[in-house]
Amino acid sequence: MHKAMEPFKEAARAIEKARTMIITAGAGIGVDSGLPDYRGDKGFWKAYPMYEELGINYYDAANPVHFSNDPVFGWGFYAHRIDLYRNTKPHKGFELLQKWIEQRQMDYFVVTSNVDGQFQKAGYPEEKIYEVHGSIHHLQCSVPCSNAIWENTESLSVEPATMRAVNILHCPRCKEVSRPNVLMFGDFAWISKRSDKQRSNFHSFLKNCHFPMVVVEIGAGMIISTIRNMSENLGRKHKAQVIRINPRDYHISPPHISIPCGALQGLRGVDQSFSINK
Repeated sequence: MHKAMEPFKEAARAIEKARTMIITAGAGIGVDSGLPDYRGDKGFWKAYPMYEELGINYYDAANPVHFSNDPVFGWGFYAHRIDLYRNTKPHKGFELLQKWIEQRQMDYFVVTSNVDGQFQKAGYPEEKIYEVHGSIHHLQCSVPCSNAIWENTESLSVEPATMRAVNILHCPRCKEVSRPNVLMFGDFAWISKRSDKQRSNFHSFLKNCHFPMVVVEIGAGMIISTIRNMSENLGRKHKAQVIRINPRDYHISPPHISIPCGALQGLRGVDQSFSINK
């Protein structure tokens, strides 16, 4: 048991030494809140069994071509996800991260590939978040007719058996079909303006933050390795110590720390280790 606790204790020591924390998060952070991580076709079909019957995988569903060719289908997938994210409560791990930051008066920033808005919902301020792939809670024109991005306050209904939307949303400027402001597969029409501003905020933060730095990476997969690469780059360029929390793809070379478990279990284990280290 002592050996099993060692990674948690190492992680707690790294956090206690740090003056800045960067939280890097992939889809795995949402699993303990009840969100799917879409890992492989089977994972996607477990979340959306109706798509298995249709022979459609995540890459097929999350494709911008639907908003021009079959917008009722395109909006069916995204409207269902929007509803899911709006009704999901972030798990206690989000609070634990905030508690560590506040107790130690740390500088911090969040970098996530997730488009679900769960960090904002958990109380993290917009100016401290970089959403690498955009946000499902914002819209843009599918054409696009302009660089405009606006908040999505609309509600859509979906027919569960077919995953087709009962109604669709339109651009207020040109009246063409609108779409979520997220980076999809094979996407050449995504307007990155909002994410670019967040990235600029993040780079400004890195220039002015205090060291030493710790990176807490949670639930970042290997298939699309944007977040893992970000964590490792911070480790190289800023001599940050990376804590990788992941139930499957947890390996990272020392002096970085591997914690082989899910997000909430990992964060709770680290939290309990602060008192053990004293």
